[in-house]
Amino acid sequence: MKKFTKGFLIGTLTTVGAVLAGLVSFHKTVVSPIEEEEQRFDDNRRKAVRKSRSAHIN
Repeated sequence: MKKFTKGFLIGTLTTVGAVLAGLVSFHKTVVSPIEEEEQRFDDNRRKAVRKSRSAHIN
């Protein structure tokens, strides 16, 4: 029974580690680039609005 318990715990920890590694890699390869692109679009939009307003003030 001791071997079963030890194997079960090791298997559970390994599975949890694999799932966490998968989530982290998914976040880095899919979510982060999308967030960075959205941030870039927001920055460009802010710059365009400032430029537009400053051009029409004079």
